[in-house]
Amino acid sequence: MATYKKRGYKPKTKKEKEEVAEENSTTAEVFNTLDESASKTEEWVVKNQKYIIGVIGAIALLVLAYMAYDKFVAEPKGKDAMNEMYTAKKYFDDAASGVASDSLYKMALNGGDGKYGMLDIINEYGGTPAANLANYYAGMAYLNIKDYENAISHLSDFSSDDVMLNPISKGAIADAFVQLEQPEEALDYYEKAIDASVNQFTTPLYLMRAARVAMDLNENAKALEYLNRIKSEFPSSTEASTVDVLIGKAEASL
Repeated sequence: MATYKKRGYKPKTKKEKEEVAEENSTTAEVFNTLDESASKTEEWVVKNQKYIIGVIGAIALLVLAYMAYDKFVAEPKGKDAMNEMYTAKKYFDDAASGVASDSLYKMALNGGDGKYGMLDIINEYGGTPAANLANYYAGMAYLNIKDYENAISHLSDFSSDDVMLNPISKGAIADAFVQLEQPEEALDYYEKAIDASVNQFTTPLYLMRAARVAMDLNENAKALEYLNRIKSEFPSSTEASTVDVLIGKAEASL
């Protein structure tokens, strides 16, 4: 077992002298190793100084480039895209009002009078909020002209946390799947629309549509759950006025 030796202690026996010499030798080796490592590190730093400075400079340039891009490219690009969308949105709004709707929906998609359509916005301003919103309008336009595959494609590319646009976009995808006679996919998206936001307009609407599709799939217990939610949570909704009849049908089919 090692013993503690006081400062100034002088070895007396030959064995003690050998131990002290060995300790001094080991300590010297440790310091020599540290000195060698430090020297090698210093040599590496000196040798690779240009490389290190270059890497640091490159990182700094990347940060500055991102900040500059966001300020001088992304922001102006987003504003330009919103300005370009004005005419296409007007075509869409007029079509939704029922004025020559099919031709106006197509103009909303493809543009007219030398102005961009929603598809141009998506292609020319990808990654901007305007392009994201253009996917919503394009999807809804395709849905209205009965091009259901493109409706699903563009609405799937749209993302939003808005309490109305989020459920409506998912409900519209479900509507397209209904028209394509894919009820399982339709039910899945109606459920996503229900979960996306709870409000007095979209929630009872998609609960009713989900219930009808569930009944077509003979999932009557699930349909009954949705219908009872309409009756208990949204009694003043339009859907509530017919819910009792469907509840009776779903119960009879269980």
